[in-house]
Amino acid sequence: MDQDNASRRPRFESDGTVHVPAFELPPSELSSPEARAAQSMRSKMPEVALSSDLDILGARKGLEAMLAPQVAKMREVYPVEVVQHSICGVPTQIITPSGKPHDEQRVLINLHGGAFSLCANACALLESIPIAALGRYKVITVDYHMAPEAVHPAAVEDLEIVYRELLKSYAPKHIGIFGCSAGGALTAQAAAWLPAHGLPQPGAIGIFGAGAVRFSAGDSAHVTAYIDGSFPAPPKPGERKVDITRGYFAGSDMADPIISPALHPAVLAQFPPTLIITGTRAMDMSPAVYTNSQLLKAGVRSTLIVGEAMGHCYIYQPELPEARDAHQAIVNFFREHLN
Repeated sequence: MDQDNASRRPRFESDGTVHVPAFELPPSELSSPEARAAQSMRSKMPEVALSSDLDILGARKGLEAMLAPQVAKMREVYPVEVVQHSICGVPTQIITPSGKPHDEQRVLINLHGGAFSLCANACALLESIPIAALGRYKVITVDYHMAPEAVHPAAVEDLEIVYRELLKSYAPKHIGIFGCSAGGALTAQAAAWLPAHGLPQPGAIGIFGAGAVRFSAGDSAHVTAYIDGSFPAPPKPGERKVDITRGYFAGSDMADPIISPALHPAVLAQFPPTLIITGTRAMDMSPAVYTNSQLLKAGVRSTLIVGEAMGHCYIYQPELPEARDAHQAIVNFFREHLN
């Protein structure tokens, strides 16, 4: 083997660690032209530092402002009505299709992304708007308690309050729960939490941009840190860990059956039909793939969508055909299972 080829090969340690040589990753020829164009724009985008040291109120305000144009674009593609509403003291937004009747017998609960600390408005809308408009569903987004003001299980307790109230008007088989990123992880936690607290499972759930285990688990957190760059790689021994949840899980066992149900087969066996969405360049791909495998092993109906060349929560980008395909798949999934 010549020296140039040898320099391109990985080197393996006895403990399984792989030393990966530097390489160039071109745009995928299997992704859409729109996705490749979006990739080319990354070179012109400012770097966004993820830090728990930033003022939380300023961070929340800044992220909402940054995502406001994306929300406006989503509302242009998918017209909806948005109403603020409180359910037993928990603030929510109710999203319904604009100018069209919605399904009166079925309802969806959205648990928004934002690292358990941010994005209560923008992320909720980006996740809920297309599903409400396409599926003609009422989607109720839950503005759950977040860090640093609250810690686990505050968010899932808020979900339980809303869910109990909806059970007064809807059969459980007609209720769906979904979310992306932190909201995807929280959806998995909800499917573990509800039966543990004597409540029936919803008809179906959607875990997007996440899995039913902690985010940094598996290969993808390491790999995508260097090919996508949206999230830092897990720290090496001795390095300071960046807690993007701002302490939401402080004092918690991350292998707990509520926090990481994919590690507990008996808990997973109680899950309803589950749709999982991730991307090949998403840090959440390993948790998503692992969760899908464990659900299938537990005998649960699980459907996995992996978007080629897609990053974390790519469903937030309505200009991408891949995102629009995912929106339709979400609607089709709930339409099939909320019967």
